[in-house]
Amino acid sequence: MDDHISRLNEKLQLLLKRYQALEKENEKLRQDLEQRLQEEKLLQEKVLVLEQESAIVKATSDAEGKNELEKRINSYIREIDQCIALLASQ
Repeated sequence: MDDHISRLNEKLQLLLKRYQALEKENEKLRQDLEQRLQEEKLLQEKVLVLEQESAIVKATSDAEGKNELEKRINSYIREIDQCIALLASQ
């Protein structure tokens, strides 16, 4: 009977050690995942910036695109001026 309890206790100790090792591994994997998600977010932001830069380069590479870009910039400037005027009147 004591031998049986002793074997069960040994098995329980082994299971506890395995559990603790798996918990540590799980935590490490969670940290790795979080880091990779942050890296992915940064890369997506870089891709977006590069796509915007590419669109600007394409738009300014021909006369028609350049005129369209100038119109868009002028439109933004008018909107900003309107916002400033509204803020100044308050």
